[in-house]
Amino acid sequence: MKLTILKESFLEKLNFASRFTSSKISSLVALQGVFIKAEGKTIDFYSTNLNSYYHTVLKTEEKNDFAVIVDPKKTSEFLSLLTPGKTDFEVKEKQVVISQGKTKGEFPVMSAEDFPLPPKIDGLSQEIPAEFFLKNLPLVLFAASTDETRPALSGINFLMTDNDLSIVATDGFRLSIIRLKKTVNFPSMILPAGFLSEIAHLIKDEKNIKFSYLSQEKTVVLHIGEHDLYTRLIEGDYPPFEKVIPTSHKTTIVLEKDEFLRNIKLISIFAREFSNIMILKTTKDGVEIKPKTERDGGNITVQEAVVEGEEQKIAFNYRFVLDLLNNLEAKKITIELLRADAPAVFKSDKKPDFLHIIMPVRIQE
Repeated sequence: MKLTILKESFLEKLNFASRFTSSKISSLVALQGVFIKAEGKTIDFYSTNLNSYYHTVLKTEEKNDFAVIVDPKKTSEFLSLLTPGKTDFEVKEKQVVISQGKTKGEFPVMSAEDFPLPPKIDGLSQEIPAEFFLKNLPLVLFAASTDETRPALSGINFLMTDNDLSIVATDGFRLSIIRLKKTVNFPSMILPAGFLSEIAHLIKDEKNIKFSYLSQEKTVVLHIGEHDLYTRLIEGDYPPFEKVIPTSHKTTIVLEKDEFLRNIKLISIFAREFSNIMILKTTKDGVEIKPKTERDGGNITVQEAVVEGEEQKIAFNYRFVLDLLNNLEAKKITIELLRADAPAVFKSDKKPDFLHIIMPVRIQE
C-alpha cells in the first residue's frame, strides 16, 4: 500500500502525536509509538500514555487501508531532513518505507492489534472561548508540582461553586489562585498540568474550543481544530490551600514589575552560589535585594518602592519569584508581608482576581 503525502503535513501531525506517547521504559512498546490508521482518504493519528490520548486526521488524495505503529522519534528525524514537498509513504508487512527522489528510509513497525483507542464521545459538548485558557493557564501552570509521587499537586484544581470558579495550582512551596465569575459549566476537577501545557501550544490561533466531559470514564475531551485531546481526571483530594492564604499583613510593598524582574535577574547571578536564596529587606524608601551571604555589603541592588508598615527582612528562592514575574502581566507588583517566616502574598495591578503565595526560606541571622 503506497500513498503520496506532503512531508510538512505528515511531520507536523507525527510530531504533535509524539508528545502524548509514553516515555516510561516499563510501559508497553506500543505506547511508545504513534498508531497510524488509513481508511479511505483519511489517515488517523493516535497516541497515548494511558492517562492522556491524542487524535488528529490527515486528508489524502488516494484511498488506502492499513494500520501500523511507528517509532515517532526516528521517523520524525528522517522526515525533518527531507526537502519540503511530496513524499512517498509505503506500508509493507513489517516495515514502512519513506522515500523522496533517490533518498529512502526503512522503518520497522509494531503490531497495531492491541493499541488502546480513546473512549467514544457520547456526552454533550460546549464551546469555551480559547481566551479563557490563554489568559489563565500561564498564571497557574508554573506553580504545579512535577513530582509524580504526589498526583494531586501535579494537577490544576478547577473548583466550581454556584457562581464562582477558582483555578488553583501548588507544589507545596508556592500557590497560584485565580478567582473568577462562573462563565463555563463543568464539574470541579483536577486536570494534569502537563496535559494543559500541551493545550496551550494548540489554542493560540483558535477562537473557541469544544469541551466534553465523559463522567463514566472520568475523562475530559478538548476539540481544538483538527486535534482531539483526552485526559483522565486526577483522582484524590486536593490539599486545603485556603489555610495557607494569610488573612492579615504588617507590611505592604508596591514596586515596578519590570524593574523588579531585572533586579532579581541581577542578584540571581550571585544567589546561585548560595542555594538560590535571595534576601529582600524593606527600607523607608524602597527595598534592598541581595543574595544570602555571610558578609554584609558585597552584591546588592536597591529599588525604589512604596513601603507601608513595619520594616521587614525575608528570604526567598529567587527561582520562584522569577517564575511568577515571567508569567504575570503587570505594571506594578504588590507584596504583602506578615513576618519573615510567614507566606508572602504577591498581587498584580492588572489581574485583581489573581494572587500568588511564596513560602519564605528560613535563614540564620
